[in-house]
Amino acid sequence: MNIFTLNCGSSSIKYQLFQMPDVQPICSGLIEKIGHADAKIKHKVFIAGKEDTIEETVDLPNHEMGVRKLIALLTNPDHGVIKNADEVEVVGHRVVHGGEKYTAAVLVTEEVKSDIQQYFSLAPLHNPANFTGIEVATKCFAKAKQVAVFDTAFHHTIPERAFRFAIPNELYTESGIRVYGFHGTSHQYVSNKAMDYLQNPTAKLISIHLGNGCSMAAIVGGKSIDTSMGFGPLNGLVMGTRSGAIDPTVIFHLIEQKGYTPKEVDKLLNSKSGMLGLTGFNDMRDVNKAIANNDAAAALACEIYAYRIQKYIGEYVAAMNGLDAIIFTAGVGENDASMRARVCKNMDFFGIVLNEEKNNTNNSDLREISDKEAKVKILVVPTNEELEMAQQAFALLGN
Repeated sequence: MNIFTLNCGSSSIKYQLFQMPDVQPICSGLIEKIGHADAKIKHKVFIAGKEDTIEETVDLPNHEMGVRKLIALLTNPDHGVIKNADEVEVVGHRVVHGGEKYTAAVLVTEEVKSDIQQYFSLAPLHNPANFTGIEVATKCFAKAKQVAVFDTAFHHTIPERAFRFAIPNELYTESGIRVYGFHGTSHQYVSNKAMDYLQNPTAKLISIHLGNGCSMAAIVGGKSIDTSMGFGPLNGLVMGTRSGAIDPTVIFHLIEQKGYTPKEVDKLLNSKSGMLGLTGFNDMRDVNKAIANNDAAAALACEIYAYRIQKYIGEYVAAMNGLDAIIFTAGVGENDASMRARVCKNMDFFGIVLNEEKNNTNNSDLREISDKEAKVKILVVPTNEELEMAQQAFALLGN
């Protein structure tokens, strides 16, 4: 079964094509700067163990033109992997917010599309783009079934004591204000990989997803019981441009005393804070370069970043009454050995002891980087949200 996964951002499209049940994609790609005359495409094809990469700069005024361009690449007579778009049987879409209603992947119907639109206000940077992807794919892959895979779905197992806020009940019952959690597709994928590696289906795990967006999840036996992001994706850890958890009084102070509008506060906390606000850089690679040049602000920012993670580890050990392994994943989690070292420093009380040599050995595979005698395993597990999406779509359709 040809399953095409589509992850649409506001100005980007990330995609892969799988011939399920084979878990190796036959092609993958990324389109960036949609809406500009110099949009970038990086398209990779994997055939017979060989990788062929095509890179182009083109004018792509909208997402539909982006999808039509990638279909042209998929069907190119020289390096294409399918003859025409009708060979794609299923398109799996990443949808960030599914509210309380969607607890698993679903076939897209008019009702589902309407619900996704209703959640625009809960994920304004993501759901509109995800919806656009569905609309465009329905046109461009006319014979394919469309499947929505929700980031929030994995966290539907969080108990009420953890997802409720201490605010008047009607704000939950009538308006749905609660913890939803995000990055669920990633947390689900890496926790399943970790359980397989540990050969322990009841393992108590802490999944630490560190990219431009960052979140953590406490997972017991493959089920999320708590997570750091909340009603929206702003809460919790320090991120690339997001502040993470902040005293709400700061927001009132900015509005009432400093003259900020609510929209300006929203932009400040979502787009101008986090590592960008602390260092001037939102990319951890640039932050590390600044540290190498003795930038004190960058060094302090990394301490703040790691300290916040450590606090959540303590919370989740308490919530689970134990811990078998912590998982580092996503761009920073998988590739930044120095940040992993900061997070694991002085955590031996919890049985978390890093092996420095293993930590500094880079490869793209699942690997264990804890000390041999440590009670808690430290794992680096490369995430693969696209594969998780494809597998959920494949399972949904009865395969």
